[in-house]
Amino acid sequence: MAAVSEVKNILIIGVGSIGERHLRCFQATERVTTAICEVNAELRKRIAEQYGVRRAYADLESALAGSYDAAVIATPAHLHIPMAIQLAEAGVHLLIEKPLSTSVDGIEVLEATLERRNLRAAVAYVLRHEPAVAAMREAVRSGRFGRPVELVAVCGQHFPTYRPAYREIYYANRATGGGAIQDAITHIMNAGQWLVGPMDRLVADAAHQVLEGVEVEDTVHVLARHGDLMATYSLNQHQAPGEISITVICERGTCRCELYRHRWAWMTEPDSTWQEERFHVAGRDVLFITQASAFLDLLDGKAEPTCTLQEGAHTLRTNLAALDSVDEGAWQTIHNPG
Repeated sequence: MAAVSEVKNILIIGVGSIGERHLRCFQATERVTTAICEVNAELRKRIAEQYGVRRAYADLESALAGSYDAAVIATPAHLHIPMAIQLAEAGVHLLIEKPLSTSVDGIEVLEATLERRNLRAAVAYVLRHEPAVAAMREAVRSGRFGRPVELVAVCGQHFPTYRPAYREIYYANRATGGGAIQDAITHIMNAGQWLVGPMDRLVADAAHQVLEGVEVEDTVHVLARHGDLMATYSLNQHQAPGEISITVICERGTCRCELYRHRWAWMTEPDSTWQEERFHVAGRDVLFITQASAFLDLLDGKAEPTCTLQEGAHTLRTNLAALDSVDEGAWQTIHNPG
């Protein structure tokens, strides 16, 4: 009989839209007890009552008077690294929301602290838990279709429907992790890096085209190189269809994951029929529950991080390179330590 995992004590820091989802989905695993930390008193009270959370704190210092196995950091991105270092010093394992930060400052300190305290950490890029992406990755990485030579990602959604409060939250300011590069296309570029390997250089174009009440970019185009592989990424946050499509063209075949259809497909003969594998995913919470379970497996020593801190840092450097490229109008090289 398999050993029963111990119930973990999890602190959720920041219970806005994504923090509330993490709270709900960790609770759904039935493997945790939860506490929350939220500076907004009205929000803190409402979420605590709605989810039956008995321990609700106004600041991290007060929260750290308690004892936790792990924390989920779901605050605006510029706060992630300082909070992560403070939590790591307190001996707490970490799941850090994307993007990892808005700069590389403090990452080496965090890595050293995690190593010194023998702690585990992961970055919450939830598309790595999408079964269609995982299945396509396995096929690509196995060499089934030969060497990958090109990646094309096309994405869009109606952000005001998905996140009605976008004008009042972190999204409205690049400094807090806002804009389509740090908030949205970062998911797709991270998925691309998971599929075909790290990105070496890129050039980006972005603009504010449609979204009312903000000035940050809502439309992004990126040309990139993952080694010899050529890639294009395009995304907007104002179209009616909610779609994510990632195509990887290889020497002996083409494969595509269409996340809005929860399928991946492949074709190896010209003008033939797409072959496909479909997955049942009943709502967005399923992916976040899977992510929560995978993180708890990590704490139990049963799994490795789905997205490591180092991989999250690479995507952060990709974000920053894209922002620099937009500002400077030039190709950027992505420098990665080691």
